[in-house]
Amino acid sequence: MPDKTRIFLVVVDETEEMTVALHYAARRARTTGGKVALLHVIPPSELQHWGAIEELMKQEQREEAEQLMQRLAKEVVDIAGSIPMLYIRDGQASEQLMKLIQEEPSISILVLAAGTGRGGPGPLISYVVGQMSGNLRIPVTVVPGYLSDEQLDAIT
Repeated sequence: MPDKTRIFLVVVDETEEMTVALHYAARRARTTGGKVALLHVIPPSELQHWGAIEELMKQEQREEAEQLMQRLAKEVVDIAGSIPMLYIRDGQASEQLMKLIQEEPSISILVLAAGTGRGGPGPLISYVVGQMSGNLRIPVTVVPGYLSDEQLDAIT
């Protein structure tokens, strides 16, 4: 019998609301016996003509991404009680997100948090619920980016 554990995927970036998505996913994983997966995408470099400099920058970005993922993995363990799956990829966030969802059949729910500023929900949410909504094989949970931990506890 195949494993039916729910895997809650969170896209890791530098936005404030990402923490809300992370905490929501970790709480849902805890209450449902699921797991969390974290995806961080390193954007393409603009210095493609400067090979050695670009390579050094990529290495630094990779190290920073690994440190960020380890810090966030600890948060997930503290909340959910389980070690998350970690994915670090290079490229465009929307493209790498869709590839990961296609490649990993165990991923069952995408959790995103809406931006809290005047800029709208955020480019990734706009892309996923707009252009890609008919092509996704999994549901998308969009969490308001301003929720407190107490509010997240109440809804998870």
